Amino acid sequence: MVDPSPGQGRRLVVLRHGRTAWNAEGRAQGHEDIGLDDQGREQAERTAEVLAAYEPSVLVCSDLARARQTAALLEKATGLTAVEDPRLREYDTGARTGLTAAEYAERAGTAYEPPDGHTLLDVPGAERVEEVAERIGPALREAVDRLAPGETGVVVTHGAAMRVGLTRLLDLPGEAYAAFGSIRNCGWVEVTERGGRLRLTAYDVVVPA
Repeated sequence: MVDPSPGQGRRLVVLRHGRTAWNAEGRAQGHEDIGLDDQGREQAERTAEVLAAYEPSVLVCSDLARARQTAALLEKATGLTAVEDPRLREYDTGARTGLTAAEYAERAGTAYEPPDGHTLLDVPGAERVEEVAERIGPALREAVDRLAPGETGVVVTHGAAMRVGLTRLLDLPGEAYAAFGSIRNCGWVEVTERGGRLRLTAYDVVVPA
């Protein structure tokens, strides 16, 4: 497990929400307000216990149910009150929302294989990488700016969107999101300030079952 002390720099923990039934079924969730399933709640409870040891001073979450429910367990473990921010939502998955890849291909009448993280969806109404970056990047930056030296903040968001947000937060080229692997449910990323610069110091950390 990662050292809970950030030293004198600020640290942001970016956490993916726990599992939902649609995650288990491979259905695109997008902006649909799907809550955690039993396994997702168990994941979130275990994760909250570990992240409470980080003694975070700031807790921010997406306004979608799966993120809010994950954050609620962090509230219980830390005593913090989460601030909801709709900019932290997942991609809007457009016409594929609620469907598996196979179901969407059948409905669209064409071969369809979703890219990793569904970040390049060629789907009507789907949000694009640049659109996601424009909203989630500033939200993550503002979460860091709320922290005093040596403090830790936790942001609860969504798997595909957080990869794009990381590129903006770390001042990486926009296409760099593709170099980041998928984040598991209740997996988290740590960005820590060193010498005045934010650095990626942990990636897809999970608490074992």
